[in-house]
Amino acid sequence: MRNKEYWIKNLDLLPHPEGGYYKETYRSELSINLETIEENRQGFRSLCTGIYFLLDKGNFSAFHRIKSDELWHFYAGDPITIHMIDQQGNYFAQDVGNNIEDGQVLQYLVPANTWFASEIKGDRSYALVGCTVSYGFDFNDFEMANKSLIEEFVEHSEVLRRLIR
Repeated sequence: MRNKEYWIKNLDLLPHPEGGYYKETYRSELSINLETIEENRQGFRSLCTGIYFLLDKGNFSAFHRIKSDELWHFYAGDPITIHMIDQQGNYFAQDVGNNIEDGQVLQYLVPANTWFASEIKGDRSYALVGCTVSYGFDFNDFEMANKSLIEEFVEHSEVLRRLIR
């Protein structure tokens, strides 16, 4: 089995601000002016972007949200759990991996404006996934959670305390 160092080296992955490692693999040349289709959004965005994303044991992707849909794809390693809180405050989780019989899925969509975090399922070594974002990812559409989110969603405080930096 390949280890995390293999993937980090051979895919040229870099540390990600949310935790883990990443590399952008695609950014569409086509873009759209968001002001023409959505209220309160400004600027141009690529139609779509894609990254490799690797989480390793003991690390996590902290709760954050973006203003676009994000489709996760499982590639290698151990399953990853995506924790989500939707705009109505409902919590749910989905395991992304290749054990379909255990309820895991190979792809999973995190809808725009959903708070989400991810971690390796169980006490494992690494997970390699991909993320496709449409409209393309832009840090202007990114919001990292802070401790005030715990006060807003007290009923989910256990998972929030664990997965907010």
